[in-house]
Amino acid sequence: MKLKSLKFASISLSFLFLVSCLTINIYFPEAEIRKEAEEIVREIRKSEEEKKEDKKNVSGVGEAQKILSDRENSFSLVPAAYAQEEVTNPKIRALKQSLSERFPKLRPFFDKGNVGETNDGFIRIRDESGLNLKEKALLRNLVKDENNDRRNFYTEYAKAKEIDPSQVNRVRKIFAEKWINEAKAGWWIQKEDGEWIKKT
Repeated sequence: MKLKSLKFASISLSFLFLVSCLTINIYFPEAEIRKEAEEIVREIRKSEEEKKEDKKNVSGVGEAQKILSDRENSFSLVPAAYAQEEVTNPKIRALKQSLSERFPKLRPFFDKGNVGETNDGFIRIRDESGLNLKEKALLRNLVKDENNDRRNFYTEYAKAKEIDPSQVNRVRKIFAEKWINEAKAGWWIQKEDGEWIKKT
């Protein structure tokens, strides 16, 4: 009887030890997300002049790129499944378009210090002094719409990358860094500890 109890106890302990050693490995391609976040934020923040210049450059080299692309597709040492492409879908494209179209309206408020980039991937009204009632209403609506689009974008982006929903906050923090990195000198940004500073 004692031997059976001892055997059962050792099996139970072994099982508990194994379970305690197991960790759930949640897929999170941080380096990939950092690179894509930088490109996405830059694309959204491009001025109209930069967008026109890009279109001009693309149309000028379009045919050459097509020929090169055809050659690359016909022979490649890297299987197509492993080629890195920006993750996108209709929802992501629509959200990026919306963020891009709103930016020129928000920019004057960034320039005047009325709004700043937070450390959690959103924007916040900092100061409404000097704004009339119409401008205050416009700013509040812009901030609300911007934050809704960003929230939805982070969720959709994580879904498209097949990232566990519990990791959306990590995606958001990476994008927060990129929004702050792309902020212009003189814009308000929030440090990790919550303190607001003007970017130099």
